[in-house]
Amino acid sequence: MNDPAADVVIIGAGVIGTSAAWRLAQSGLRVVVIDSGAPGAGASGSCDKAIYLQSKRPGLPMRMALESRAMYSTLSEELDADIEFAPDGGMVVIETESQLDFMKRFIVEQKKAGIRVELLDGDRARDQQPALAEHVLGASYSPDDAEVNPLALNAALADAAVRAGARIHRHREFLGAIAKCGRIEGVRTSTGVILTRMVINAAGPFAAQVGERAGISTPIIPRRGTILISDSQPRMVRGNLLCAQYVAAKHLADMPGAEEPPPYGIGLSLGQTASGTLLVGGSREFAGFDKRPPRDVLTAIASHAARIVPALKNVRIIRAMTGFRPYTGDGLPIIERHDELDGWITAAGHEGDGIALTPITGVLVKDLVTGESTAGDYLPHLGRARSTLNPRKQAS
Repeated sequence: MNDPAADVVIIGAGVIGTSAAWRLAQSGLRVVVIDSGAPGAGASGSCDKAIYLQSKRPGLPMRMALESRAMYSTLSEELDADIEFAPDGGMVVIETESQLDFMKRFIVEQKKAGIRVELLDGDRARDQQPALAEHVLGASYSPDDAEVNPLALNAALADAAVRAGARIHRHREFLGAIAKCGRIEGVRTSTGVILTRMVINAAGPFAAQVGERAGISTPIIPRRGTILISDSQPRMVRGNLLCAQYVAAKHLADMPGAEEPPPYGIGLSLGQTASGTLLVGGSREFAGFDKRPPRDVLTAIASHAARIVPALKNVRIIRAMTGFRPYTGDGLPIIERHDELDGWITAAGHEGDGIALTPITGVLVKDLVTGESTAGDYLPHLGRARSTLNPRKQAS
C-alpha cells in the first residue's frame, strides 16, 4: 500500500524527529514521521530530565546550548502543553583536590562563554543541597541549568506536529531509500512506499543502521547508559546534581587537568521528578546494542551515588532504565545534507545532549530544508568533515 506523497519523511519519532516535524509542518510542508516503535520508546524515553549548560564544552557546543536553553523559556506556551520545565539550577559536585583544580579552570572558561556559574565551598554547597556528604569539597552552581520531563516533551512535540499537519506513523520501519540518479524519490517501509524528495534520518543511536539501508555512511555508535529509579521519596534534591567525575566521563577527559574516566563511565547524575521519584545515574559504556548492563554496573552506580549523597543508602530502588546515547566522538551532533544522495539529511548524534538541544535542532533542521537562517551559524560546523569518530575505550 502506498501513502500520499510527502515533502519530507522523517525517520525517528523521538524528541529530535518530532521537533523537526513540528517546525517543518509549521512552515507549510507536508511532513510524515515514521518510527519502528513510538514517540518516547527509544533514547528520549530512557534518559534523565536535566538541561545542563555548565557541563558543555566552551565554544560551539556552549553557544548552541545557550540558544536552545533560551528557546525552552517559551516552549511550553508554544506547544500549549505542560512539559514540566523548571529553571531550578544545577550543581557539579567536587570531591577531590584534582577535581577542584580542574573545575576552577573550567569555570573560568564557562564564565567567558556567558554562563552564570560560581564555585561554592563545601559548606555553601551543603546549604543549597543538605543531602551532600561531609567530604564534598565544593560544587559549581549555575542558575541557568534547568530540567524538563522528556516523555512529556516528546508527546507535546508530537501533538504539536500533528496539529500543524504532520502525520506520525508508529510501528512502521524504514526498509530502504528509493533513488534515481543519486536523488531521493521515496522510501520503502514495512507497510508500503512513501514518495518524497527529502528524508531526514533522526534515528538517534540507530542512525548508522538507517543510513546503511540508504547507502549512507553515518559515523554514530551507541553509548549505553543506565539509570536507577527509586520509589517516591520526600524532596531530597533541588534542581539537578552532577559530579565532576560525570563531566570527565562524558567528554572532557582529554582536556588538561581532567581525570581519566572511571570503569563503566560511572558518574553521578541525580534528579527528582515532580512525583518524588529519584533518577540516579549513571554509566557510559560502549557495548553495542546490548541492553543488559552487568550487575557490577548497577552496583557501581549505587555505590558512587551513595558516597556523595549518603541518604540514598536508605532509598528503595524499584527498577533500572537502560538506553543508548548516539555518540559521534567530538561532542557535536551531525546535522547535514549528504552529497552521496541528494535529498538525504542526517539529524542525529546528540549523545547525552539530545534533550538540551531539542529546541534548536528542530529550528536548524527546518533551516537546512528551507534554506532559511533563523538560528545561529552552526550548520557549517555540524557535518562529518569536521572530525573522525574515535570512541574512547573504557574499562569494564
